[in-house]
Amino acid sequence: MTEPERVQFRPRRMTWVSVVCAIALVVAFTAVGSLLQIGDTGVAFAFADQVAMVVIGVLLAIGSLLWARPRVRADAEHIEVRNVVTTRRFSWDEVEQVSFPDGAPWARLEMPGDEYESVMAIQAVDRRRAVDAVRVLRSLHRQALQRAESARAEERADAAERGGVTEVDTEEA
Repeated sequence: MTEPERVQFRPRRMTWVSVVCAIALVVAFTAVGSLLQIGDTGVAFAFADQVAMVVIGVLLAIGSLLWARPRVRADAEHIEVRNVVTTRRFSWDEVEQVSFPDGAPWARLEMPGDEYESVMAIQAVDRRRAVDAVRVLRSLHRQALQRAESARAEERADAAERGGVTEVDTEEA
């Protein structure tokens, strides 16, 4: 038996932007912190103030790096969506559609009841990579739905052979 196909997608441009911003923040706050005592402004800056400026720069850089966190992983059974703060895992049966609406910044999973889950790992600014990623996810979704339908049909056929009623039959009635 072969290992099921597993895919992973991450945003490319947003990752680069967040890393560059993080580096710029650390450099800028370190420079400002080191230059605080230079000059006669009438304000007294102590060593603790300089350290605090560097710490603030590091904290802001960490916040900037959160934008490099989005990722989507998918296989034949599930899809896991990690956005900036949250991570959620869905069975393909729970997903109605993988979509990328016109003008949207990122893809999304359409769920029952007009709900959706944003997939920030697949972003419009990544252009061709985003299109390819959506196509792969749609293919995995389609295959999962076909397998589920085949399993239900097989279950109905087995039940018909036995002359019994299955849970699937009662749901469809």
